Amino acid sequence: MAIININNLYKTYNLSQVPVHALNGINLSFDKGEFTAIVGPSGSGKTTLLNIVGGLDNPNQGQVIIDGTEVNKLTKHEKINFRLHHIGFIFQAYNLIPVLTARENIEFILELQGIPKLKRRERSTELLEAVGIPEKAKIRPRQLSGGQQQRVAVARALASRPRFILADEPTANLDSASAENLLSIMKDLNHKENTTFIFSTHDERVVKMARRIVTLEDGKIKSDNQV
Repeated sequence: MAIININNLYKTYNLSQVPVHALNGINLSFDKGEFTAIVGPSGSGKTTLLNIVGGLDNPNQGQVIIDGTEVNKLTKHEKINFRLHHIGFIFQAYNLIPVLTARENIEFILELQGIPKLKRRERSTELLEAVGIPEKAKIRPRQLSGGQQQRVAVARALASRPRFILADEPTANLDSASAENLLSIMKDLNHKENTTFIFSTHDERVVKMARRIVTLEDGKIKSDNQV
């Protein structure tokens, strides 16, 4: 059964008074436990699609329904609360909080959810071990390598056991070894926790690991293939 339904999605940006049609009638659904890569050339609509699914942007037309909730109809406050409890994000730029340690970054969302300190500590310890950097718990982001920062970002995204993870070019700033290690970790977590992963990517390594590949071109679905 689909946990995400995207119906007739359109998005147009007016840049310098010239309309740019980022999405042109997208229809997609995603089931629990998927490991999907959304691919296509720059400007094809990949990031726009992820931003709208995650409630970070609004469509001009269409629906995004997650577990029966039409996300684009929520108020700003309702979207923040919905993301907090249902969606994990992994960004190309990591977006870690610089004044917090790796552990504190992972626990931050759990604290916002009101999870008791002991439960937060148990979950962050579990995830630091899962992503292979338990010894970095007390280290701040600036003292971590890019690969280590992205591992913290993955752990943070998984901390609250969200229904799905949206990952926008998560390997773009990593060297080959770090990217491959991170992808193996995410694949393993996908199997163990049955978390849905949806990637926007140009990285062939992500594509090779994906079980479904959705190709966008000019804001439309060019192909949608199970691998």
